[in-house]
Amino acid sequence: MAVSAAQRRPQWAPGWRAFWVSAWLGWQIHFNWIGHPLWLLAYMLLRPLATVGILVVMYGVVTQGAWQNPLFAYLYLGNAFYMYVGGIFQDMAWAVIDDREHYYTLKYLALAPMDLMAYLLGRGATSVVLSTRSVLIVLLAGWWLLDLPLRAAAVDWPLFALSMGLGLLVLLCMGLLLAGVTLNATRYLWVLGEAVGGALYLFSGAIFPLEVLPGWLQPVGKALPITYWLELVRRALLPEMAAAFPTWQGVSNATLVGALLLSSAVMAGLGVLGFRLGERRARARGLLERTSEW
Repeated sequence: MAVSAAQRRPQWAPGWRAFWVSAWLGWQIHFNWIGHPLWLLAYMLLRPLATVGILVVMYGVVTQGAWQNPLFAYLYLGNAFYMYVGGIFQDMAWAVIDDREHYYTLKYLALAPMDLMAYLLGRGATSVVLSTRSVLIVLLAGWWLLDLPLRAAAVDWPLFALSMGLGLLVLLCMGLLLAGVTLNATRYLWVLGEAVGGALYLFSGAIFPLEVLPGWLQPVGKALPITYWLELVRRALLPEMAAAFPTWQGVSNATLVGALLLSSAVMAGLGVLGFRLGERRARARGLLERTSEW
């Protein structure tokens, strides 16, 4: 019996195609409101600098310009790379809101012969690209204007590549979990990604050591893969200064990589499972076409 082209196509092909098309769609949505290329350039430069500039000014006032203190590098790098967290969480949760509440297309996407999870991962991939641009701008500004001791020759590139790969993977899985919750939420949808990102900003050691938290809250930070990811990124970029960073002094890179692997595996499983359960519940209850008007 003859086999059709559709039957010969690999099982992963529809999901892969949905991933790339949704990534392209996310890029168009992000920049369709900007007309002249100069406005786009200004937006791309000023937005990340404004985000980190507030924190730098606050640090400079409090410490009277102690830019050489290792705590400044700790704070600066943590804040810079945390842009991935806020961007991915906000975009993946907001993709559900946009497609269901504003464009009324989520129900059609769910009926299309593609995996909805692959579609949302594509939207998250767009956020990864945009956040990478912002992080690079902030790092260049820190090196050029604030004398941050970043040198390409001193970077531990294998450690950096490993930590970034694991970190971005787990962030996308956590974004899936948020998207699954958003599929079933009815009110205050717009604040979900931002609220979760803000809460983890407090617990992950992004801008201050976990020791600042009350003792009963510190285990929360130590259970998050984001905490280990940020620490490994700091150590990879500034290996000579890493010994002066707080919280994980005396803990080896191998131990931190192991903790990141374990916590990432658990969180990735929870993210995929949580999204699948949320998607199934939303389909069963007809929530993919319901609008909340919030």
